[in-house]
This record gives sequence, C-alpha cells and structure tokens, in this order.
Amino acid sequence: MSRVKRGNVLQNRHKKILKYAKGFRGSKSKLFIAANQALMQAWRNAFRDRRKKKRDFRSLWITRINAACRINGLSYSKFIWANDKLGVTLNRKVLAELAVRDKEAFAALALNAKKLADKTLAEKVESDKKAHADRQARAEKKKLADKAHEKTYAAAK
Repeated sequence: MSRVKRGNVLQNRHKKILKYAKGFRGSKSKLFIAANQALMQAWRNAFRDRRKKKRDFRSLWITRINAACRINGLSYSKFIWANDKLGVTLNRKVLAELAVRDKEAFAALALNAKKLADKTLAEKVESDKKAHADRQARAEKKKLADKAHEKTYAAAK
C-alpha cells in the first residue's frame, strides 16, 4: 500500500484556523489547539447572541415606549391595544424612536389611544352596570317564583 502524505492539507487547515483566531490573546492566537477551541466557543457565542440581540432590542424598545406612555398617563398594554384598534401600524422600533426623538408626535398617538381606552372603559362600566341590574332582576324573579312554589306546596299539604 502506498503512503499518503497530507502535509499541505493539515498545514492549510491549521493556517486557516490561526488566521480566524488573529487578535485573540496569548496562545489562543498562536497554538492550533487553543485557537481551535477558542474559535469554536466564539462562534457558538456569536450564533447565540445574534438571536439574543433581537430579544434585547425588543425589550429596550418596550421599556422606552412604556416610560413615554406613563408620562402621558397611559399604560403600555393599553397604548399598544388602542393603537392596534385604531389601525396604527407603527412597530415598536419606530414607536420607541418617536418616544425618544419626537415627544410631541408620541404624545399625539398617546392622546388618541387614551381617548379610545377611556371610551372603552366607560362602555365596559355601563355594560357591567346593566349586567348587574339584570342579575339582580333575575334573582328577584327567582325569589318570587320560589315563594309562589312554597305557597302552592304548603296548600297541597
């Protein structure tokens, strides 16, 4: 069997890894094994953090919007709900930018949202009052029916 010499392949692979590890501290940029391990960890962290970055920014935007909403006398959840009902299609990134850079425009959005939220709350209070009155009327009707039933039952004895 003939001998296989793969000196170039191994050397090229090592050179490639050491090239990627340029800038790492100490032996992590000089020795292949240390550089390879450092690169594997760095790439794993980079892959994970590219996804985490999206979550972190969304969280930051929500925090900024919430702070601006509170200044305008509204909670974040009511603001988002009202904007959805009003058909405002601005995403959280743009809303956060408005909250930071253009406070007047954000205040106008918040005012519209607050009007809708207050109107909806007033309607809910009215419907709750009506439902409560209906429940009380049904309870009174049931009491009267029970009394009538008791009288007929007592008369039958």
